[in-house]
Amino acid sequence: MDSKDYKNIWVFHHYATPPTMNGFTRPFNFAINMNDKNYRTTVFTASYLHFSDTNIINDSAPFKKEEYLDVSFVFVKTPSSAKNTLARVKNIMAYYKNLQRITKRYSRQFGKPDLIIASSPHPLSMVAGIRVSKKLNVPCVCEIRDLWPEAIFAFGKTKETNLLGKMLISGEHWIYKNADALIFLKEGDTDYLEERKWTIEQGGNIDLTKCHYINNGVNIEEFNRQIDNNILQDQDLMGDKFNVVYTGALRPINNVGNILDAAKILKEHENIQFLIYGDGNQAKMLNQRVADEGLTNVKMKGYVDKKFIPYVLSKSSVNILNYSQTKYNWSRGNSSNKLFEYMASGKPIISTVKMGYCPLKKYGCGVSLEEDTPDELAKAIMSIYDMPKEAYNKMGHNAMDGAKHYDYKVLTEKLISVMKNQIS
Repeated sequence: MDSKDYKNIWVFHHYATPPTMNGFTRPFNFAINMNDKNYRTTVFTASYLHFSDTNIINDSAPFKKEEYLDVSFVFVKTPSSAKNTLARVKNIMAYYKNLQRITKRYSRQFGKPDLIIASSPHPLSMVAGIRVSKKLNVPCVCEIRDLWPEAIFAFGKTKETNLLGKMLISGEHWIYKNADALIFLKEGDTDYLEERKWTIEQGGNIDLTKCHYINNGVNIEEFNRQIDNNILQDQDLMGDKFNVVYTGALRPINNVGNILDAAKILKEHENIQFLIYGDGNQAKMLNQRVADEGLTNVKMKGYVDKKFIPYVLSKSSVNILNYSQTKYNWSRGNSSNKLFEYMASGKPIISTVKMGYCPLKKYGCGVSLEEDTPDELAKAIMSIYDMPKEAYNKMGHNAMDGAKHYDYKVLTEKLISVMKNQIS
């Protein structure tokens, strides 16, 4: 592609990963679709890969550049964050500082960007994006994956009313004010700005016209290709049982113990089995529960490579979108990759939390529990199990049809529209 023909986009995302690695592939999914639209993407990510405990840089190099299908990844030198909270803080600070140090040198060597997209989860990526954009005199679009510090308050890490909480809110406000445009991943996230009374209409200084909504999504073409080409040899997927499937992390927020409790209630239904694919800090405890409680209808499958997930979901009977109702504010929606992969599989979905702006309700492809209790989950599973075939197939068709609205090809067009307005 001739250098005169394309726009150069930089993405700052601490945990971004290439398609060959486990982690956050949202930047790559956009980049690969933008290649044909005359936008060339460079993703600046941390050298320490958060999801694999691997460091790409093991010498004194400040960064390392690699290409993946015409998408450039610049790994910024960072230490491991695996040991404890302090190590994670050091990792975040190293990314923030080193990112700013190398961008001046990188722009001289490879050319400066036309626009910077700076993404959370932690806010320092966005602070770095705004600061670097000012130095290079280019626009900065901040992408809000999660509302920090609200998520920190929800987990009880600190309180909104203490000094640290007030500082975090002040920093958040600074980011929203100084970003040239804001992209929120959940449809109701702009409600938060109104709750804070930060909008211009309320006497604040945040213009809602610079706020946009572009959720996570799924590459439907690739998803279907993986179903055909990446078959997981798992006998439990080959039989004719009713498969209740969960895929994802085994952490407190995912509340997988609730699924085990529901499985215990349904233990006498021999044709129903629970298949749990994933790993996390609760894996040992959950495996021990299965053994101690004699849950023969539960199979703890452990970690599987993400390339097999589409096939696993294609063999499910119902997919469980399982979270804790109390550990997160679901009123503004949900933009987890898992949700849209579940939809793409064309199978009914049960959500253990009642979300605002809910795709399950919008597209008629699943049910949401009023309360995230084992009894309610067991009842929902039985309602799908006992559903007439025509109604069951309709729900699955609705899921697949709804997923088309979240295909990365569709989402990329939305992102390009935001960028065009800023670059022009």
